[in-house]
Amino acid sequence: MIPYLTLNPANSRVDITSTTQYSILVTHIGCAFIAFITGFLQFMDRIRLKNPKVHRYVGRIYVVSVFISGILALAVVFYIENFTKATAFLTLAILWLFTCWKGYRTAARGHFHAHRIWMMRSFGITLVAVSARVLVPVLLITYYTFNGFMLPEGRDKMIEEVLNVNIWAGLVLNFVIVEWMILNKKTG
Repeated sequence: MIPYLTLNPANSRVDITSTTQYSILVTHIGCAFIAFITGFLQFMDRIRLKNPKVHRYVGRIYVVSVFISGILALAVVFYIENFTKATAFLTLAILWLFTCWKGYRTAARGHFHAHRIWMMRSFGITLVAVSARVLVPVLLITYYTFNGFMLPEGRDKMIEEVLNVNIWAGLVLNFVIVEWMILNKKTG
């Protein structure tokens, strides 16, 4: 997020082709950051159990942030030239919006156990922004290993390939972790 705090398109980590694209990207990133922070707060027992009004208020901020960021992510997809990366972002955005909507609707209907499960899924998707980046070194080593400890097309190609799949890898990893947590709570 830090390069985008300057509001200078020259600091962007992705190629910027228009002011509109940059504005959409910065707003998407800002709202995703708010969702990241408020999502963590939602799972703190001190807030959730002892201050339900605060939990609901922060939850609404989370939901609004996800919806704004998720809808903007759908627009960001149109600026991504690589099909694999665009498909990953599209899938991520749709799943993020869907899980957050399900979490919101179950709370509104008073189904709080289901609400917690759907919000765990939603926040797991929120955290893909982190896990996808954390997985980059593992994916780089994996790429290097799968290519016989050589870089047949060079270092830049290796980095490009890894950055085209890291979102998928983060999504799968987070999905497995969250579903394991959900199943573990049911059986535990």
